[in-house]
Amino acid sequence: MGMTITEKILASHSGMDKVSPGELINAKIDIAMGHDLSIPEVIDKLEDIGVDKVFDKERVVIVPDHFTPNKDIQAAENCKRVRGFAKRHRISHYYEVGEMGICHALLPEKGIVGAGDLVVGGDSHTCTYGALGAFSTGVGSSDLTAAILTGMLWFKVPESIRFVYHGTLKKWVDGKDLILHTIGDIGVDGALYKAMEFSGETIDQLPMSGRLTMANMAIEAGAKNGIFEPDQTTEKYLEGRARRPYKIFRSDADALYADVREYDVGRIEPQVAFPHLPSNTKAISEVGDIAIDQVVIGSCTNGRIEDLRVAAQVLQGNKVAPYVRLIIIPATQEVYRQAMQEGLFEIFLDAKAAISTPTCGPCVGGHMGVLAKGERAVSTTNRNFIGRMGHPESEVFLCNPAVAAASAVKGRIASPEEVTRI
Repeated sequence: MGMTITEKILASHSGMDKVSPGELINAKIDIAMGHDLSIPEVIDKLEDIGVDKVFDKERVVIVPDHFTPNKDIQAAENCKRVRGFAKRHRISHYYEVGEMGICHALLPEKGIVGAGDLVVGGDSHTCTYGALGAFSTGVGSSDLTAAILTGMLWFKVPESIRFVYHGTLKKWVDGKDLILHTIGDIGVDGALYKAMEFSGETIDQLPMSGRLTMANMAIEAGAKNGIFEPDQTTEKYLEGRARRPYKIFRSDADALYADVREYDVGRIEPQVAFPHLPSNTKAISEVGDIAIDQVVIGSCTNGRIEDLRVAAQVLQGNKVAPYVRLIIIPATQEVYRQAMQEGLFEIFLDAKAAISTPTCGPCVGGHMGVLAKGERAVSTTNRNFIGRMGHPESEVFLCNPAVAAASAVKGRIASPEEVTRI
């Protein structure tokens, strides 16, 4: 019996010829990542055991991105402590405000993660890097501390579910809609501690931005990781970007899967996830008349240049509806610069949008777009749990950038066809 791509990467990093689902292994870490909310807990644990070191200053990555630029005194103190830790250990990949981006967009952009890597991070959406053919997963503070200290970590090898997508995507449908539709199909625990392996001719044509979005939200189905087999799109993305040699793994034809699910993407419309679960999805044609107060376009899920281009395509020549706030957050400084150079900012500003420096702020209900009681937001982020973006009696609806932009214009959840002239 052959192995899946996930099993092959774990076997390679544990020095074994073969691993099987359910097996406990000790594996070598390529990258350990933390941010301003997870690294302070690591520092606490290192202090508790009287140790102050990292296994490799080149392979520990620290990105203050959640409550930065500092939203209050506590955030400032947190970031000061993280900055001191990075400076003390001469961390090569420490990214300060002005250079940083939202971590899960920044690491692929900088070429820090490559195909075949094993990556852990103190954030559940670390699974994003599976888009590059890496095994990447979020871990708690104790495991992150162990990884940063030793460069090793134990894992239980997950079973894999193969998701196969057939056909051609409709206009205004992208990777966000594929993953929302999939989560809506299997539920928020439908892939619990399993690897979600994405494949099919639709995936072969999907750009890296869409793959990153899909891998990012694997955790919303309870998955241990999301992963794509590397192909020409992967290699083109890594060309001139990867900082280290990488290795391509692919699943064997006789690999064993816990389940195989197939989808005809020609039947999939733009999706909207209703409160308060990413699995509570409806097609845009089934949404109805739902007035909104705020729209957020950005995050580690949909803040890349491709996402901003789509939003600009919908917003061009339109204005944000009265009494509605549109907040646009490029995911990295490079995305910010590129959007500015391409003239996207002019479109956003003409539409009466606010443009922010990169931050996770509104996605976690921290700052830069917190909701009041009773307010509704349409967002390209990845979670819509109770209180996720502010008051526990606010509501968040998840969608792709085109639907988000159209909703800002109409002042209600809307299809892009309602506002575009194309």
